[in-house]
Amino acid sequence: MNSRQVRNARRVGVAALLASTLVFSVAACGGDDKGSDKAPASSSDTGKDRGKQPTGGDTLPDRSETLATLKNDQGVEMVVYSAKRDSGGFLTVSGDFKNTGGQSFTTPLEWSGQEEAVANTGPSLAAMTLVDSLGKKRYYVLRDTDNRPLTTTKYPSSIESGKSLNFFAQFPAPPSSTSKVDLQFPGFPNATIEISG
Repeated sequence: MNSRQVRNARRVGVAALLASTLVFSVAACGGDDKGSDKAPASSSDTGKDRGKQPTGGDTLPDRSETLATLKNDQGVEMVVYSAKRDSGGFLTVSGDFKNTGGQSFTTPLEWSGQEEAVANTGPSLAAMTLVDSLGKKRYYVLRDTDNRPLTTTKYPSSIESGKSLNFFAQFPAPPSSTSKVDLQFPGFPNATIEISG
């Protein structure tokens, strides 16, 4: 090969490399944005993204085990199915509110807590807390970078008789030595629940 053929071969190679890079970039940047609001799969995602978890009836708890069943004076049961610690340092509590009474139950404003910072986010379960009696610590629902609570939000203003509202709430995980915490939520008695994971 003479030097002219070598130069031509290099130009062809560079052009092919640039073309393939461009095709790869377009493929990587393209795609459907419809799933952009779905909940992230990993707990290591940023707090801002975690605030976009499904709300209301979209978050289905694992109902294979019941940790506690609490009942208020209006016939609504708060059934806690899991309190799961994950490797990212979070503890997620999930369950259902079941209206076993004969009338529609209006979800109270107290469920959202008293913090003005989260008042603009609409209905939430920001008032839920966990208490580690042995460690003498109280844990509050986590917030994302926009101060939205990492819990079920924007749920209906009422739960009809015989219907359920499933929920989740995410907290900082207590130390691994803590195996039980007390769950506290307005309108329901306190309950001790066991942590898994």
